[in-house]
Amino acid sequence: MLKEEIQELVGQGTMLPLMEEFYTIQGEGYHKGTAAYFIRVGGCDVGCHWCDVKESWNPEIHPPTAIDLIAANAEKYSKTIVVTGGKPLTWDMGPLTSLLKEKGMQTHIETSGAYQLTGTWDWICLSPKKLKLPTPAVYENAHELKVIIFNKDDFKFAEEQAAKVNDRCILYLQPEWSKREKMIPLIVDYVMANPTWMVSLQTHKYLNIP
Repeated sequence: MLKEEIQELVGQGTMLPLMEEFYTIQGEGYHKGTAAYFIRVGGCDVGCHWCDVKESWNPEIHPPTAIDLIAANAEKYSKTIVVTGGKPLTWDMGPLTSLLKEKGMQTHIETSGAYQLTGTWDWICLSPKKLKLPTPAVYENAHELKVIIFNKDDFKFAEEQAAKVNDRCILYLQPEWSKREKMIPLIVDYVMANPTWMVSLQTHKYLNIP
């Protein structure tokens, strides 16, 4: 297949730059502790300095992969599929989620919300970034808001984001991993003083699993 043809299919969402796919335990947020199949799509132009998957940023280094193959692999392992990145909404998620739903799967996405919302989702985890804020549609449809706390200023950012999501959205504060020892006591105090929030931890890292 010619490079131009592949690029066209990626643009249509029938192929995606696949970084990795794996079956594991969801480590964060509302569904933590549950088995899920993760599909990590390459491509991100936000560039958070504390990102723990910087290798996902450049989509050119991840092979364009047919969504039929991605869905077939996912079907072998779990009914719960988590699409993450990178920034998966860089690409049209409609074709992939349609295929997954046809197979009876639950579709979850972890996103910064910075791009147009595409796809059919049973669960949207919104983790906004200051450098490129979410679109209105993602705020309106998010099921959980997960704000990463790197320093004290992030509590203010968290409240600004909480004011924009829908009333049903669950609110989480999560320490940035490298700052967890310093930030966890502050997060605990904050949640106790502001109980609309809950604490989220990267439990998969404590369990030493992907």
